[in-house]
Amino acid sequence: MKRILFSLAIPALFTSFIIVSCSKEKPVTSENNEVTTTKDGNKFVLDTLNSNVEWKGYKIFKSENTSHFGTIKFESGDVTVKDGKLESGKFVADMTSLTSEDLKNKKEDLEKLNGHLKSADFFEVEKFPTASYEITKISPAAEGDYNTVLDGNLTVKGITKPTQFKANVAINEGEVRIATEPKDIMREEFGVKFQSPAANGVIKNEVTLQIKVKALEKK
Repeated sequence: MKRILFSLAIPALFTSFIIVSCSKEKPVTSENNEVTTTKDGNKFVLDTLNSNVEWKGYKIFKSENTSHFGTIKFESGDVTVKDGKLESGKFVADMTSLTSEDLKNKKEDLEKLNGHLKSADFFEVEKFPTASYEITKISPAAEGDYNTVLDGNLTVKGITKPTQFKANVAINEGEVRIATEPKDIMREEFGVKFQSPAANGVIKNEVTLQIKVKALEKK
């Protein structure tokens, strides 16, 4: 049974975005970007039912056969828009909502994997129930498939690291949508260092995150 659990265990992550950690513990370490955004402009509140972080973790090689993927819900968040442009943003992910999507039809395996990912081996959600991302700088992207570059501070397990995402930002009447590119985050930098026995396959350090946010104008 242990072997099954270990073989299922892969890195998941918090998360598509997020802010100053609202965990029960003070940050373990901090390498913050300086915040240059302001709260000026119109405020938009995160639509938590239509926003999430999508994650994917891997064993050995990056392939569909050696990975698990899933989602993390947001607890809260907001953005501001000034003169028709994104001005700031911060988001809090609910780490207790972390779940695998590829195992959703295998109830027993899903419960084992989710339980392990939430344990002290991985994200220790009882101690660190949230992860966060605060946008510190917003720049237009002149080339490529994304129209915006977001610099920010990503906090997971009380550890904060500067993290940049390319993103598509769409601002329409009463609504803001942000979708980042899939980006590899090094889980060990955030204190997620568990490794299963070699016989069960080496867990990759990379965790791919994609953040999808919908925010509605506050009336």
